[in-house]
Amino acid sequence: MDTIGFQKHDHASCMRAALAAVEVYCAAHKLQFTPVRRRVLEILLARHRAMGAYEILDTLRDEGLGSQPPVAYRALDFLVNHGFAHKIERLNAFIACTHPGEDHTPAFLICRNCDAVAEAHAEPSRGMLGRAAVNTGFSIEQAVVEALGLCPNCRKGVPACA
Repeated sequence: MDTIGFQKHDHASCMRAALAAVEVYCAAHKLQFTPVRRRVLEILLARHRAMGAYEILDTLRDEGLGSQPPVAYRALDFLVNHGFAHKIERLNAFIACTHPGEDHTPAFLICRNCDAVAEAHAEPSRGMLGRAAVNTGFSIEQAVVEALGLCPNCRKGVPACA
């Protein structure tokens, strides 16, 4: 399981690479990557944390890109449906995907103290879940894994790590 999200990295490069990957994917699949959709993804990438739809809407409103909830929700639906963002059910929030356009099953490591979220790769067909599926004749099509714990900064007592 490769974890991405709690370690330091070149944030500007990370944003550029993610946006470029989404642009290439949208062009290849003839999807409309509208200015609002792009801006919502930029907001998620810039904050590098899970954000609620209304928090995103506040930013869009401040920038003159829309003030009604459907504006944010439509953009988020597009991003989630195409794998460019994920919904964190526990937080009722959204986070940019660390591997946009790639087919993968993410697992989310959620800090119970600061709500920081790291995305890791999970393989639901392996391990206990996979064995349970095989034993019952079940075919896993989609899985959402959210683990709650403490991020490295909170474990060390670093304040306000989000």
